[in-house]
Amino acid sequence: MNLYAVFNRDGGTFRTTDMDAYCAHALRAFEGAGHEIECHVVSGDKVVETMERAAAMNGVDGLIAGGGDGTISAASSIAWKSGIALGIVPAGTMNLFARSLKIPLDIWDAIDTLSHSHIRDVDIASANGRSFVHQFSAGLHARMVRYRNSMSYASRLGKIRASTRAAIGVMLNPPEFEVEFNAEGKTGVRRVSAISVSNNEFGSDALMYADDVTRGHLGFYIADPLTPAGVAKLTLDILRGRLKDNEAVTAMTVTELELHFPRHRNDVRCVIDGELLPMDRDILLKIHAGELKVLVDQLPQKEITEQQGSGI
Repeated sequence: MNLYAVFNRDGGTFRTTDMDAYCAHALRAFEGAGHEIECHVVSGDKVVETMERAAAMNGVDGLIAGGGDGTISAASSIAWKSGIALGIVPAGTMNLFARSLKIPLDIWDAIDTLSHSHIRDVDIASANGRSFVHQFSAGLHARMVRYRNSMSYASRLGKIRASTRAAIGVMLNPPEFEVEFNAEGKTGVRRVSAISVSNNEFGSDALMYADDVTRGHLGFYIADPLTPAGVAKLTLDILRGRLKDNEAVTAMTVTELELHFPRHRNDVRCVIDGELLPMDRDILLKIHAGELKVLVDQLPQKEITEQQGSGI
């Protein structure tokens, strides 16, 4: 394959990595496996334009993207729209999509794995046309991110500390708002403290990511209005891997979902793959089953058998 690697030098682990040595390692690994590859280390503000330029080049088969969840989300969107394969190097704090794809979380091991990987078709989701690989959320999560973004931190540990402080702040002041939804004909009007729509259903891990991103559906979760004690109970259930067992949570799976927020407020925000954004009053969420090509270590046995049968 003809590959183009873009590494965000401002992203998490890369800040303290010898990037010349890392690129040299990537070149040895991929060329040793029979691929052609160019490696580019760029600042965070140049990552998206560099990846877009790479995807537009003739003859590029795949994009190797290294950075945090924001970088990987942007890379997924670019690869999806361009129809090229995506390889993920998880250099961030959470690395949620990498966990779903079972990519090694060590950046050096990830390169070795990707150099001998296979292309697999997985799902990607969208909210009003903006793609996401992890989740869209509003309410508790959005308020927490807003609180965290108001704090200063310069390291991964600092971000974790800021997230903890922000979570405590939200626990003491949980939001409450009204939403109307149409989940493939199942309609409702609810007052809630939180909404989350995930690219496939969350697994049992406390980090709340999908175990499998090939099931072809959205996970839809809403939490009733919560008191501080209720937020604490929900947090405990999430840490125990029992989100859906919480009495305040309603969970379902759908392929398409419409949300409407009746009350107009200029300060309302949502979070899409970790990025805090203004939220429209009407949102259409969709799953795009099997439309994203990714590089993974191993294919499921069913797909291996299908490929062997077709002579691939």
